[in-house]
Amino acid sequence: MRITIVGAGIVGLAAAHALLDRGHQVTLVDPGSDGARPTDGNAGWIAHTDVMPLASPKVWRNLPQWLMDPLGPLSIRPAYLPFLAPWLVRFLLASSPMRIKSSIGAIRSINAEALPSWQALLDSLNLADHLREKGILSVWRNHGAFLRADDIINRQRQFGISVDVLGPKDLADLEPALHNVEAGVLYPEACHVSDPAALASDLLRLARERGATHIPERALAVEPKNDGVHVHTDGAIRHVVGDKAVLAAGIWSRALAKRLGDRIPLDTERGYNATYPKGSFGLNRPIMFEGEGFVTTPLDAGDRVGGAVEFAGIKAEPNHDRTSAMISRLKRFLPHLDADQPAKRWMGFRPSIPDSLPVIGPATRDSRVVYAFGHGHHGLTQAAVTSRLVANLIDGSSSAIDLKPFSARRF
Repeated sequence: MRITIVGAGIVGLAAAHALLDRGHQVTLVDPGSDGARPTDGNAGWIAHTDVMPLASPKVWRNLPQWLMDPLGPLSIRPAYLPFLAPWLVRFLLASSPMRIKSSIGAIRSINAEALPSWQALLDSLNLADHLREKGILSVWRNHGAFLRADDIINRQRQFGISVDVLGPKDLADLEPALHNVEAGVLYPEACHVSDPAALASDLLRLARERGATHIPERALAVEPKNDGVHVHTDGAIRHVVGDKAVLAAGIWSRALAKRLGDRIPLDTERGYNATYPKGSFGLNRPIMFEGEGFVTTPLDAGDRVGGAVEFAGIKAEPNHDRTSAMISRLKRFLPHLDADQPAKRWMGFRPSIPDSLPVIGPATRDSRVVYAFGHGHHGLTQAAVTSRLVANLIDGSSSAIDLKPFSARRF
């Protein structure tokens, strides 16, 4: 079949290869990176060990102190609050014990297949050298805060996830550059990639070499008609006609899905980061600084610190005072860091849904359109497994993963 994919971020690119594997003709409609898509500036983690939704006890425990700090790990610009209110109501509803339990089950169902799916995809394309299998480390400033994470660690172990608890001496041996931490957890099977932008570039290049077409224009509407699914664009092409379409345009999927009859509570958690010259941090693997709202990753492109959540929509200008505040907090743990050296600063739009589950499944009005967006913090993690689910939906074949929790109809 002729398949049009709207969006050439990491999810759309992975879907392109899954569909090419099935023998379909693929056209990618995407204007190219504007610098703000998460595909190019994320932390590069394949965090398949994550099991908790954002609406979790850990977040609620830290939320009051975060919101009191306008430059802290989570902020809402006052002018945007009226627009965000419906999302916040759904976030609150997603925080009930029953909903959290349901979200955990759904997250685990897809994350359990995330790493094997990436390994298979990268191996098939001779891109396995993008994968860095050094584990991921979570650290706490004080032991009391670590003890409050016991429930999450036990859940992970119940799911068969390898978890190694570390004390101060273990941490010093593992990461000598790291200071002021009293406890840590190493996830030895977790991975990161060489550089998310470089990986995306290689995936696009190879998709084109395999016969996919890339139309560098923005999709304005996806319209099912009798002769196929029309994708209207803002450029010279005007529209593309395929037998079916995949909507994988991140935050920009919301308006397109609305025209297809689905009102998705999709908003953007604006994330910030700074990338320093390689080796500046002196760290060997990705680190989650628990309760601080940021992570670090040693990428081929440089040492990246990123994180934070800001709700301000897609039109507001970046506030890189947030980036500076994050760097200041990082220096508590890396006192040797020369924060004044040149660093590339970035802000991007994570497409976030209140229950932390992406939308994967057919559009309500026409099943020839398949949704694959809203992955939030797990876009890179879940891209390869999502691509397999999308290919099954396009072909009409069954999936081992129950897709009901990810349906657009859940709203």
